[in-house]
Amino acid sequence: MKFYSTNNKQIQVSLREAVLRGIADDGGLFMPDEIPKLPESFFHHLEKYSFQEIGFEVAKLFIDDINEADLRAIVNNAISFPAPLVQLSKNISILELFHGPTLAFKDFGANFLANLLVHYLKNEKKETLILVATSGDTGSAVANGFYEKEGIKVALLYPSGKVSKTQEQQLTTLGKNIFAFEINGVFDDCQRLVKKTFHDPDLKNIFSMTSANSINIARLLPQTFYYFEAYKQVKDKSHPFIVSVPSGNFGNLTAGLIAQAMGLPVHKFIAAVNTNDVFLNYLQSGKFEPKASVATLSNAMDVGNPSNFARIISFFGNDVDLVREKIISSSFNDEQTLSAIKEVKENYHYTIDPHGAVGYLALKKYFQDTIQESVNGVIFETAHPAKFSEIVEKVLAEKTSIPERLSVCFGKQKVSVKTNKDFVSFKEALVQTIS
Repeated sequence: MKFYSTNNKQIQVSLREAVLRGIADDGGLFMPDEIPKLPESFFHHLEKYSFQEIGFEVAKLFIDDINEADLRAIVNNAISFPAPLVQLSKNISILELFHGPTLAFKDFGANFLANLLVHYLKNEKKETLILVATSGDTGSAVANGFYEKEGIKVALLYPSGKVSKTQEQQLTTLGKNIFAFEINGVFDDCQRLVKKTFHDPDLKNIFSMTSANSINIARLLPQTFYYFEAYKQVKDKSHPFIVSVPSGNFGNLTAGLIAQAMGLPVHKFIAAVNTNDVFLNYLQSGKFEPKASVATLSNAMDVGNPSNFARIISFFGNDVDLVREKIISSSFNDEQTLSAIKEVKENYHYTIDPHGAVGYLALKKYFQDTIQESVNGVIFETAHPAKFSEIVEKVLAEKTSIPERLSVCFGKQKVSVKTNKDFVSFKEALVQTIS
């Protein structure tokens, strides 16, 4: 299978090239030149498949340069934790995507990418630098996935003062081959620096580089797996399958579109956003107008220029009407988010994090705006509430249980390289720290 650049469909590369490059030479993102269909037998037997078997059946349709035994091992090593569906009511369920090592949904993509890259680089002599811009959860997931991987170093760029204390401890305390860069700016500045680094001739001579953000196609492919895993766990599949996805850089939702194109019967996607609402504005106006991101309580969604928008419009041939047929969107502020955390606890005895709370509000609004009487509404709970304990505990006036793998990082010393958001400053810091 070939993968094309969203800036020019004539530029096509193998999956290995797409993964190692991260981003196309023309600045575009890679997408598969065709979306393979899963056979009907797959869906007939879906409930009999393990999560790992689902991942393998999906992955092998995109990955044709790795033998089945090695690919199965890559999937099994990456998807080593569950994604249970928790039913709250007749129409509402939560897909818990936080059972991985860093308690965030990004563990799925980061672990898969790490295992895939190690396979592709096993005969390489040159060291590889992984660049990651993070608004919180991506960085820790990638750091964990690549920790102590031979021949690989990781540079994590995060906005100073704009991630939770827990997230920052996860980002900055691993050491060894993981390096944290604390940028005096917002997430979009971090993302801009990563993209600019890829095109800097000096740095291209020093480093062999790729990205582990959702701009890397190998981050998206494994995120399709849990869409199928969610549908597998739905008890009555006769009702419409609705998925509410807390959205920032839109990689998670793009993975859902790929799953749907493969045959998954998703009736509607809901792009749940906070006050960073450029995608909602696009659906309403037909114009995509990026803007500076705004800090919110659901900080992993604080993106003013989502990279994966390029994939979405490429997927739909730049036709906003086609996008509207598949995706709706709703935006909610911090006050509404806090109220939703409290409401979910009181009504369903479930503790939800700020991102999941935005997803809950968006699904609730969908119910209010439609006449659907019975649906399978699934909210993606993208992070464990303990990662935002300072917010959740204040709202609920009770302690949040903190898993051991999270609490252990609090006893470690933070180590980060502080730098300004201009490229010259970052470039200098990167070279001095890593080369």
